[in-house]
Amino acid sequence: MENGSLTKKQVLLYYCIEMEDVARKIAADSDCIHLHSINWRSFEDGFPNLFINKAHNIRGQHVAFLASFSSPAVIFEQLSVIFALPRLFVASFTLVLPFFPTGSFERMEEEGDVATAFTMARILSNIPISRGGPTSVLVYDIHALQERFYFGDHVLPLFETGIPLLKQRLQQLPESEKIVIAFPDDGAWKRFYNQLGNYPAVICTKVREDDKRIVRLKEGDPAGCHVVIVDDLVQSGGTLIECQKVLAAHGAAKVSAYVTHGVFPKRSWEQFLHKDDDSCPVTVKAIANKAPFEVISLAGSIADALQT
Repeated sequence: MENGSLTKKQVLLYYCIEMEDVARKIAADSDCIHLHSINWRSFEDGFPNLFINKAHNIRGQHVAFLASFSSPAVIFEQLSVIFALPRLFVASFTLVLPFFPTGSFERMEEEGDVATAFTMARILSNIPISRGGPTSVLVYDIHALQERFYFGDHVLPLFETGIPLLKQRLQQLPESEKIVIAFPDDGAWKRFYNQLGNYPAVICTKVREDDKRIVRLKEGDPAGCHVVIVDDLVQSGGTLIECQKVLAAHGAAKVSAYVTHGVFPKRSWEQFLHKDDDSCPVTVKAIANKAPFEVISLAGSIADALQT
């Protein structure tokens, strides 16, 4: 029984439509993960008419669901499945939600603001307990670290990071390139500096001038280096572009960027085509094979995490 392959648990992985490609990559990465499907049907009025295939066969099994809350329109049907699976007498249930989409709206700054991140965490905290105990909720680089405390005691949040994938990619770069890590603000520095401490750092900051927010270089020297901007999340990409301009103005030889979650709503990624993530599958399909983008898959990391 000391053989590692004998001690690994077998996991039955269900997935939403958007995540099918990622699910297949996860299964290909591990012979302990087996894909099961769901019939994503709708009634004539548009509401879901769902069916979990092989429901009788999953009793006593370790079951996971790979979700993508890419828009409010797809959340209800996935929640319906997520709430149903643990009740099928499974040995354990894991929700894999790589991108926690409401994470940037986590606090009230004035009376009337709605903290939707807290609302989503409360919804997920009410996932039924399976025969094996509370549901595990796997999330990558949640936007605000304090959000881990938004989840109730009925689920077990498991927070992972995509930074090891970045470090592997950096090691593949030519040895002649001097790598410097740039953080777009103090928040990114506090979050990721300890994981990237082997590299020199540059820290940028945002300052307000009139009605605009301007990016400035706070500390560090990017001159003559390949500078890699690191952050957990990019929306429109405006901050990345402003950081690139500042770093280039201070002599950076080359500027790249790594983000765990590239959202790019309204095709805002297109602004980069004229001058990185499969946690957001809609964006991945849009930018696939388009320079300068490179997608680094979370599949292997998710496969490992499902053995936790």
